[in-house]
Amino acid sequence: MAALAVADDLGAVLVIAFFYTSHIAVAPLMIGALLLLVLLAGNLSGIRHVLFYLLLGIAVWVCFLFSGVHATIAGVLVAFTIPARTKINEEEYATSVKSNIGHFEQAIPHFGALISPEQLHHIERIKQLSLDAETPLQKIEHSLHPWVAFLIMPLFALANAGMQIDAGFFSEILNPVSAGIFVGLVAGKFIGVLLFTWLMIRSGIATMPLGGNWRHIVGVALLAGVGFTMSLFVTGLAFHSPALIDEAKYGILLASIVAGTAGIPVLRTGRTATVLS
Repeated sequence: MAALAVADDLGAVLVIAFFYTSHIAVAPLMIGALLLLVLLAGNLSGIRHVLFYLLLGIAVWVCFLFSGVHATIAGVLVAFTIPARTKINEEEYATSVKSNIGHFEQAIPHFGALISPEQLHHIERIKQLSLDAETPLQKIEHSLHPWVAFLIMPLFALANAGMQIDAGFFSEILNPVSAGIFVGLVAGKFIGVLLFTWLMIRSGIATMPLGGNWRHIVGVALLAGVGFTMSLFVTGLAFHSPALIDEAKYGILLASIVAGTAGIPVLRTGRTATVLS
């Protein structure tokens, strides 16, 4: 479900790039592209310092913002340039750390506030091993996750989802905008996800996830209709009339409620397929 949500958001970003770019300023765009090449070169040359990608990534975002291309695209492109591979594997990391811990315990201590130079050497070695065992991309994601989950996303939802629900709510949702968005999210997402998954598995291009079955796929396809953040984001770009924006929000809200209500019971009652060893 998480992988599907990421892919779905990337699709929404592409829609923004192709259909909601009004004008393009060549100079900032070229500078942004050049900085992206620098980031890519840094990745290929082995630069793994998070600050390098953070500072240049912000610069790329600013360039895209002034170029006319939606700055969301910059975030996606910068993410592709950040190293996502470890320098050592899990087994090598575990073995090396255990070895250094053993040497640390055997080193003669100073019996004071300071540790011995030999102990310090092993501590620094463990720190370097830990850096080599993690990827800069995961490190950035791990650091940003609490801020995104508990601050940025709630603020985004509060700022963009504001709508008035009163006695006339159900009569007001009977309009083409709300109906179109509702059908697109609930039926469109369900049919699209289920159909393409079936085609990929039947053609042999993909296989059913280990322990999964078609009931799980149906549940995930239903939950795919929960369109909130990106749907609201695109709504703000697609409509300028406050009335149309409200109608779109009604459709998004109802679709999310219906899709979530339908998908969760399907997954809760689905049994995990037996995995043969």
